[in-house]
Amino acid sequence: MTEAAIEQENAAIAKAYKELLKVSYQTLTTDDKKLIRHAFEVAVDAHKEQRRKSGEAYIFHPIAVAKIVAQEIGLDATSIAAALLHDVVEDNPNYTIADMERLFGETVARIVDGLTKISSLKKDMDVSLQAENFRKMLLTLNDDIRVIIIKIADRLHNMQTMDSMRPDKQVKIASETLYIYAPLAHRIGLYNIKTELEDLGLKYTQPNVYNNILSKIEDSKEEQQAYIKDFNKVIEDSLNAENLQYEIKGRTKSIFSIRRKMVKQGVSFDEVYDKFAVRIIYKSDLKDEKFLAWKIYSIVTDHFTPNPIRLRDWISSPKSTGYEALHITVVGPKSRWVEVQIRSERMNEIAEKGYAAHYKYKNENEKEDSLDLWINRLQETLESDDTNAVDFVEQFKLNLYSKEIFVFSPKGDLKSLPKGATPLDFAFSIHTEVGMKTRGAKVNGKLVPLSHELVSGDRVEILTSENAKPNTNWLDYATTARARSKIKTALNAGKKEVAEEGKEILRRKLKQLKITLNENSVNEMVNHFKLNTSQDLFYRVGLGTIDNTMLKGYASSRSNALVNYFKSKITRKPTAPADIDKDEITSKYDMLVFGKEEEKLDYTLAQCCNPIPGDSVFGFLTINDGIKVHKKNCPNAVSLQSNYAYRIMQAKWKDSSQQEYTSQILLSGLDDLGLVNDVTRVISANMHVNMKSLNFSSDDGIFTGKITVVVKNKTMLKKLIDNLKKINGIDKVTRV
Repeated sequence: MTEAAIEQENAAIAKAYKELLKVSYQTLTTDDKKLIRHAFEVAVDAHKEQRRKSGEAYIFHPIAVAKIVAQEIGLDATSIAAALLHDVVEDNPNYTIADMERLFGETVARIVDGLTKISSLKKDMDVSLQAENFRKMLLTLNDDIRVIIIKIADRLHNMQTMDSMRPDKQVKIASETLYIYAPLAHRIGLYNIKTELEDLGLKYTQPNVYNNILSKIEDSKEEQQAYIKDFNKVIEDSLNAENLQYEIKGRTKSIFSIRRKMVKQGVSFDEVYDKFAVRIIYKSDLKDEKFLAWKIYSIVTDHFTPNPIRLRDWISSPKSTGYEALHITVVGPKSRWVEVQIRSERMNEIAEKGYAAHYKYKNENEKEDSLDLWINRLQETLESDDTNAVDFVEQFKLNLYSKEIFVFSPKGDLKSLPKGATPLDFAFSIHTEVGMKTRGAKVNGKLVPLSHELVSGDRVEILTSENAKPNTNWLDYATTARARSKIKTALNAGKKEVAEEGKEILRRKLKQLKITLNENSVNEMVNHFKLNTSQDLFYRVGLGTIDNTMLKGYASSRSNALVNYFKSKITRKPTAPADIDKDEITSKYDMLVFGKEEEKLDYTLAQCCNPIPGDSVFGFLTINDGIKVHKKNCPNAVSLQSNYAYRIMQAKWKDSSQQEYTSQILLSGLDDLGLVNDVTRVISANMHVNMKSLNFSSDDGIFTGKITVVVKNKTMLKKLIDNLKKINGIDKVTRV
């Protein structure tokens, strides 16, 4: 570079730095400015040899990220300094985290360390690795949420300056942005940034679609401005008459959201009726905010007819992100639908700045707010080792984008839950212990099943019992990530307990067969019984699904099994799903059941899509070949389901060890004080037996009873019947 060019670049860097200080949302003290200046000087020194792909000096990137943090998000001087330094340790070996702590203090060093760790995560297109990276990234919330916020700002600037990158790199980064960063910005409440990330994501993943919608928006800009002018004219006099201080803005909906509507509703650009919204932002004291919002609502609806089903009151019940506003859709001039958003200046700042504005207006003595609660809940989910990373990301995204419902506790506390939530989700949202001990639920005073879908306004009461514990059916009822994570953890703990018991039982039984329980014999049995792990083996022995007869069968074929085990380990090669033998189906999903009653029926696997255990499937009743099982995303699925809906059967893979059976037991004997207590005590003491109903009667000293129980297998039922026969006074126990 020539001397003149260097001088020009240095002047541009100095100008960018001054602008950063000027646009800061927070008021910067002299100490703040000193901290930012020091961070700027270190960043300039660390990046002096670096250039971006576009050819410009690298320092422009950290300054731009710091500017987003300062202006768009509105964070403090500590965050601005950390944003300036976010790439220093990663890009320059002369600087360490210890240097950051020595130069800028513990907080800045911790944030820079978090950002460096995220950047050093292996970037791979494999979805499960991406998901695991995302999970690790979110774990930094525990250290400081500013790590995530600065990372979002970093991603935004990278997306804004991607033109000089290779097309394949652009698509990769844009896809990751839509998959991870846009939902995260949405959840933290950074709506403006979320919108820009989505639009830029679309620009690089589907450039033709993006440019087509952009050009149409540009073409209709003048018409839109004229329309907003007409709209304002109608209500301005009424607003002025009330001496309100306000501003009316027109806002075009984002390209991404217009595209989403076009796809969802199957319409063209011209047919999307609410392409823009009118925002009324008013000045108000905190105490008058709600009153003035409804006053403006009243004025708008005096002039324009509202759509009653499109009223959204997020002032009385703010979104869990902290968002507050009143949204109405009205029939505007020329009979067009217009969305009107009514916000105070405070609400508008929270909507645009998210986290920072939320805390600016928070009183010191105010109780823990929804964002804090969200971070705590998210942390619990992240720290659960039992949550599969891909499941976690998908569930997390579902919880982000799902619509919210608001339900009440018996004391009148308001809880926000995703649409489709059940009483079980509500129970776990109160406390893990409440969820774990749930026995039943009342909604609006009436008993409902745990699978009941809640709606806004419901009053929910959870009935608990010390003896209640999660069962596998609960995973079908729970929808929130928190509830599902806790249930899975509890089920795994229960399975582990049974497995430990089963291991000791197996040791004793093998001793009688003159076989030692060691690594070799365990591996042989895992192979012999076509299981996955030693825990599966011990668990099935503990349940009684692997009994003495089966163990004797193993012992007699032991030598052959040993040869086959080593042979299979040497010769078995991975095969395509189409070649998978049914005998090799994993033990985790080794049984297919049909219909609501989950019956076991004969079936064959369809050749067109080759479903394997664990796939989402359905059964199709053929004319000649019985039930054929297809994947739900089979190429023929849409045709079969639309033309032959009456021949479709529900189907799903299950773990046979988790299958439960209902059985009835009849008892009779001499009536005696405390007999009923003895019966229920014996049933409760039998592990893995759930009592569904009981009916006792006494006639002239003769006692009769009918009990309905749920057990996992015949062995358990036999054990229960034997224990019931031992009760003093019981004469006869039979299974119906």
